[in-house]
Amino acid sequence: MTFTKTILLTSTIFIYNACTPKEIPAHEGGYYYHEIYFGVNLTDAYKKGIRDGCTTSIGTYKKSHWFFKHKQAYVDGWFLGRNKCRDLLKIDENGDLIL
Repeated sequence: MTFTKTILLTSTIFIYNACTPKEIPAHEGGYYYHEIYFGVNLTDAYKKGIRDGCTTSIGTYKKSHWFFKHKQAYVDGWFLGRNKCRDLLKIDENGDLIL
């Protein structure tokens, strides 16, 4: 009987985890940029950092040096945006940036 309960419990856990969404849907809030989910409750400076870091990672350097020097939220957002958007960079066989 204990073995059967263990199997049922384990199966239930696996089924529940498989059906649980990995990201919060857009209609439930959160910040998306370039169809990448970045989280909820982000400050404007953090969002600006994400946008600028993402723009940098896909081929056009963009950084507000004033924000970078004065707003830690911008710095954190810039690095997060640069890292999460890195896969959006497209380069052709000649090594040229595809826009």
